[in-house]
Amino acid sequence: MKKLVKFIFKLLLILIIGFVGVFFGKGYWNYLQLTETKSVDEVVNEVRTSPYYVDYDDISPNLIRATIAIEDRRFYDHGGFDYIGLVRAAISQFDEDLLTSGGSTITQQLAKNLYGMFESSWDRKSTEFFVARYLEKHYSKNEIITLYVNVINYGNNYTGIYEASMGYLDTLPEDLTVAQASLLAGIPQSPSHYELVNHFSQAKQKQYAVLKAMAECGYISESDIATYYNLNFVKNV
Repeated sequence: MKKLVKFIFKLLLILIIGFVGVFFGKGYWNYLQLTETKSVDEVVNEVRTSPYYVDYDDISPNLIRATIAIEDRRFYDHGGFDYIGLVRAAISQFDEDLLTSGGSTITQQLAKNLYGMFESSWDRKSTEFFVARYLEKHYSKNEIITLYVNVINYGNNYTGIYEASMGYLDTLPEDLTVAQASLLAGIPQSPSHYELVNHFSQAKQKQYAVLKAMAECGYISESDIATYYNLNFVKNV
């Protein structure tokens, strides 16, 4: 019996090592091919030179905090790939109350959006890993979060925080209040489901989750959640 258990254990170990080897090996090969066509720095430069790009200093801290709270609470602590987040994401499949943000980090989501890698596959995920690693090594956290809010989909054909902030709220990104920022920050998790024009009630429900996450992170107090949630400020919806 012990020999059988040992055999099964060794077999599982070999399978796991093999899977990891194939996962990262193929991912690195795909990454090399992807960046040979256009390097990460070239893609980043294209984003930064776009007409509606907004610098970090011109983005309200409220949006930065709201985005981190709902998307990637350990953003400043991990190196682009959050193993703790992955475990939480797995657990959340059985109890969604155990997790407010997903297993994919902001850096990974940036990598995915920079290269348009939206298909759901292991190949894409492994390639994304190496792009995220490059971003973490060559760009600061503030640069990464800035790039992220400039390329992410905010629904209603709005790409980036400038289009979303001006289009939905007629407000510059630097002037976003906590209430406004928390409403916008929830949209990228499911743009078609939370965009404000046709799904405002769903977006408001998501805003509550964002405000709750901000309170749990210490960005606002629990007593402020209802106040920010009940503010009426949307002009262009």
